[in-house]
Amino acid sequence: MRAFVVTVGSDEVDLASDVLWQLGVRAIEERQEPGGVDRVELWTAVGDEPDAVARAVERLGDRWPTRVVEVVDDTADTWREFARPMWVDEGSVVVPAWQDHVVGDGVVAIFIEPGGAFGLGDHPTTLLSLRAARRHLGVDREVLDVGCGTGVIAIMAAIMAARLGGGSVRAVDVASSAVEATSANAIRNGVADRIAVDTTPVGDLDGTYDLVVANILAPTLVELADDLRRLTAPEGRLVISGILADRHDHVVAALAPMLVERTDVLDGWAAVTLAHPSSV
Repeated sequence: MRAFVVTVGSDEVDLASDVLWQLGVRAIEERQEPGGVDRVELWTAVGDEPDAVARAVERLGDRWPTRVVEVVDDTADTWREFARPMWVDEGSVVVPAWQDHVVGDGVVAIFIEPGGAFGLGDHPTTLLSLRAARRHLGVDREVLDVGCGTGVIAIMAAIMAARLGGGSVRAVDVASSAVEATSANAIRNGVADRIAVDTTPVGDLDGTYDLVVANILAPTLVELADDLRRLTAPEGRLVISGILADRHDHVVAALAPMLVERTDVLDGWAAVTLAHPSSV
């Protein structure tokens, strides 16, 4: 197992940790840097594949030094004992794939195996994105999930499409490990035939979608703003997350002339639903 270590100042632990959580890590351990003064090492795992490490380094930028350390894998799966189902709302729940969890009739249950580089989808931004997506899923909806990770959002959309009798889902991510995780979880949930997933860059995607969900960090949202706007159908909705509740005005500005229809906040994070002016 390879540990991913980020060295930060003690006053930037929360900021760097938020970036790591957005990458889908399952846990972060804080260690005092040996011999360091007011320096902290954040130990986590982003996956053993080179592209997973490269993705983490890219998201963190050059603000903090990083390194990869080989560690003994004896306790790598201990966290699984403490994983619990995450209720999105009264009608849907995300369940760790290795658990036997019985849900009531009519409840949408999504069974997720995180794989080596991702979490269960229990970060506040994923929960907010799922709740926002649920409000806009319907018959014959075409859905795009940008930055799909383990595929939680894409699978939710595909299950709803199967129940309602129409629609399909496209999922993309820059990391091949995300594509593998999403594909495996789609098979696990019986919706592989409704999800097309690959590493196609957002700028190379064609057509429009009734619902576009992009749960990625603010700088990437700004970078992709033109394409996210282009890919959202005239009467469609765009849900963005991965942004802080009190610092996302610049992201909304980049998506103009789309207008904010709704903002949901949880634990300091936000998900914003936007629409084209003609549909508001």
